[in-house]
Amino acid sequence: MKTDKSEITIEVTQPKLSAIWIALMLTYLLGDVMRIFSGDFVAGEMVGAQTSQELYLGMAILFVIPIIMVFLNLVLNYQASRWANLIFAAVFLILNLIGLPGYPSYYDQFLIVVGLVFNLVTIWYAWNWAEQKE
Repeated sequence: MKTDKSEITIEVTQPKLSAIWIALMLTYLLGDVMRIFSGDFVAGEMVGAQTSQELYLGMAILFVIPIIMVFLNLVLNYQASRWANLIFAAVFLILNLIGLPGYPSYYDQFLIVVGLVFNLVTIWYAWNWAEQKE
């Protein structure tokens, strides 16, 4: 509901999309925590190779996207939010599909599949999101 230009209008889809991005972040975090506690984590290595500061920076940039999307879904206009959700959810979907075979643990594979479902739900909501007219 919009009363004047100084208020931000929140459509029904925006908080749903923010919630999905939060759920995706928590799923990734759960996988990281379980990897540490299960002993599947070796500090300074990723897939048996040494990590670098550049790799960590790239990972930080990639995984801050869901955090930013929580905020952007609430403040961007319909068009920008819709396209940002479609693009970033598709990117994460592709990266998770590529990475799925690299996770040998059943819990990791399960959590990646859960993440894929969240990506697909995000794409579905964004694709079917119709702008509310006043």
